[in-house]
Amino acid sequence: MIKGVIFDLDGVIVTTDDCHYLAWKHMADEEGIDFNRQINERLRGVSRMDSLAIILERSTKPYSLAEKEAMAARKNNDYITLIHKLTPADILPGTLETLRILREKGIKIAIGSSSRNTPVILKQIGLADAFDAVADGNQITRSKPDPEVFLLAASLLALDPADCLVVEDADAGVEAACAGGMVALGVGAAAANPLAMHHAHTLAEVDWEAILC
Repeated sequence: MIKGVIFDLDGVIVTTDDCHYLAWKHMADEEGIDFNRQINERLRGVSRMDSLAIILERSTKPYSLAEKEAMAARKNNDYITLIHKLTPADILPGTLETLRILREKGIKIAIGSSSRNTPVILKQIGLADAFDAVADGNQITRSKPDPEVFLLAASLLALDPADCLVVEDADAGVEAACAGGMVALGVGAAAANPLAMHHAHTLAEVDWEAILC
């Protein structure tokens, strides 16, 4: 029986894809590294430093750890500027209705995101106080597909992982949910992931009665 639902943030509750892409693109262009939207797809659900490692696969120049950290910081500064322009209007379809349904059914809800900017994003879209718990990149050391962030979220909800459903739009997130012993609902880019038990293009299409029964 599902007692808690853990939501990834980016791509599930709100989309910051363009914010991420434009910030990484700016950094890559400054370094003369080829980067496009196809490469950007590989960064879904991946931590900042792991994302940088993927981008640097196309670099012919070696970088020290300090240089990599500086590059990631530059990207994040651009990204923060962009996400401060987010508003409640950027909340994805079906999100508010989903949260209402789960609240009415007494289901605990949490965020499980690898993003260190989760608090800022939630504040910008008006959902800072909408969840029972928030587990994010500021509290973990391993990014998805490691299940650490989802296991932390389950712990914060005081629930067994087996009693939790994870909503994810990234394959790495679905893998993380399964690795943590949780049921996964794949949406968006992960809607066709065979590891997910449930599938929907958006939260607006989810039949919560069928999932929670």
